[in-house]
Amino acid sequence: MSNASGKKGNPVGNFFVSLGNALKDIGVIFVKGDWKTKISYVIMGFGQIMRGQFLRGGMYLAIEALFIWFLTAFGGKYFMKLNTLGTIETYKKNRKTVYGDHSFLILLFGLLTLFFILFIIYLWYRNIKENKEQELILKSGKSLPGNKADFQSLFDSNFDKTLLALPVTGVFAFTVLPIVFMICVAFTNYDATHQAPTKLFTWVGLSNFKNLFSFDTGGFGNTFLGVLLWTLVWALLATFIDYFLGIAVALLINKKGVKFKKFWRTCLVLTIAVPQFVSLLYVSKMFDSAGIINGTLKKLGIIENSIPFWTDPLLAKITIVVVNIWIGIPYLMLMATGLLMNIPADLYESARIDGATPWQMFRHITMPYMLFVTGPYLLTSYTGNLNNFNVIYLLTGGAPKSMSYAGGAGATDLLVTWLYKMTINDTDYKMAAAIGIMIFIVTAVIALGVYRMLPSVKDEEGFQ
Repeated sequence: MSNASGKKGNPVGNFFVSLGNALKDIGVIFVKGDWKTKISYVIMGFGQIMRGQFLRGGMYLAIEALFIWFLTAFGGKYFMKLNTLGTIETYKKNRKTVYGDHSFLILLFGLLTLFFILFIIYLWYRNIKENKEQELILKSGKSLPGNKADFQSLFDSNFDKTLLALPVTGVFAFTVLPIVFMICVAFTNYDATHQAPTKLFTWVGLSNFKNLFSFDTGGFGNTFLGVLLWTLVWALLATFIDYFLGIAVALLINKKGVKFKKFWRTCLVLTIAVPQFVSLLYVSKMFDSAGIINGTLKKLGIIENSIPFWTDPLLAKITIVVVNIWIGIPYLMLMATGLLMNIPADLYESARIDGATPWQMFRHITMPYMLFVTGPYLLTSYTGNLNNFNVIYLLTGGAPKSMSYAGGAGATDLLVTWLYKMTINDTDYKMAAAIGIMIFIVTAVIALGVYRMLPSVKDEEGFQ
């Protein structure tokens, strides 16, 4: 039991134990293996081909040949410069531009080559293990699967691997590689003054993160702390105000005696039908100093000066939360309507017999059931609001600007909109990448922490 719990609780230690066992296997297999296995250490697939498994061995051999070609003809030159990201700058000679190293391509293709090397190491180890397994099968007097059986297994026992090969490749190319690239950029000085191919950028260690948390003049500490706090508050308000108001609206519409229920639901759903991009831009103009709301209030004599909906920091934040209520309630109303219909009527009937008030039934029956079922939704909604780019950027663009904020951040900017500004407006890719890493850390910590506390996760049998 202690060993099992130790393995479960110490993943780093388990990794090194597994690595040690793998290295030991490599040595033992080489010593005890036959000559076919020994040659397979250099020529992948040789043992399989010599034992009649031409399809499997040919695959290993083809991948090794592709790797050697890729390394010598393309990837190797980038991988060798990955430690410096280039040393030869572009210059002009006799009115001609002589291009030097390209830091961006060195980093991108260098990482691609590194992943290819790790993949080959894994295949090389699998190739060795297969040679050992084949030797044991032959020594036991059994025969190895033929080429036809190997091919058929791609659509039978190994069909999952065949089916996932293309999606996994796509995930790696369009998700994993860009994420790793972004993480690496956070440790470089890649910005407007270090643009490839005219200027090189290089590794700078943790200096970007030191600058991000620095409260000295020129540091980003005050800005990061202010934007982070607003991001957390915004996500909390946007999630739970919409949630509870959506449930309240669903309860009101579903209440017995309320007429024209379909009409009220249709009115709310119309906000979903209009593209959010259009509606948010229109609402932004409505609340402008020269917009229809201020104009109407002036004509009615209610106000003399325009209300600073988007120029006052506090009022801008309040307006954003209110507008988000208008956007979010219809989704929650529809979801809550479906869930409320699934609550057993017997629970309410029993509560009425026991003399429970409507508030007590809502508190002890409706809300526990709703929270149990919608717990995962609340978590995903909160993490989604942490990165809710559309509402903030289309309404205010992060405005109003604050003189105390660095990096072009405004009073209503979230971390994600601040990152966007630093990338598009300031081309400060290094700090944008550092902020991106911090967004991931904040989101991951909150998501994993809250997920463990969800009733639907801790007690799946609770409402069954």
